[in-house]
Amino acid sequence: AILVLSSPFMILIALAVKLTSKGPVIFRQDRLGQFGTQFKCLKFRTMYSDNDPKIHEEYCQRFIAGKADGETASGDPPVYKITNDHRVTQIGRFLRKTSLDEFPQFWNVLVGEMSLVGPRPPVPYEYAVYDIWHRRRVLEMKPGVTGLWQVSGRSRSSFNDMVRLDLRYSKSWSLWLDLKIIAATPRALLGGEDAY
Repeated sequence: AILVLSSPFMILIALAVKLTSKGPVIFRQDRLGQFGTQFKCLKFRTMYSDNDPKIHEEYCQRFIAGKADGETASGDPPVYKITNDHRVTQIGRFLRKTSLDEFPQFWNVLVGEMSLVGPRPPVPYEYAVYDIWHRRRVLEMKPGVTGLWQVSGRSRSSFNDMVRLDLRYSKSWSLWLDLKIIAATPRALLGGEDAY
């Protein structure tokens, strides 16, 4: 239903991506689902097609180790996200800030690779540097388009905090909790303060 209702909007996003930079409209990335099953996670492409993927791999290692991208001038908590990434296109910045780049993941939900709510699916090189207790977030639940982390701080949370939120969600899962997270997601997306 979401795919059908949002299809005119997604066509406009696809045109904006195609007309503003070279490369495919949809970005396919290997991710790990429940029990470590690998699948192609879909997103609207937000980067130039000739970028260096090593930058993200190094960022993941810093993020998991708890090393922030930089302290904020206002004294706010550090940002655990790549900020001012030169690889991101102009339209890509908007799509990332509003999380509209993740709309194609509803196809992943439709085919059973993801759920509406759950932990974010990691890339294999991220999973490779997990501590043993971190791996529970991949083993216990199917990954989701939104989750407790997305509505509870996003990039202001450390990686360990994110994992704890995922494990808390797994332990206390209920349909009511899913509905509360889904209801809180639009506000988190429209706010966009912690999205980069």
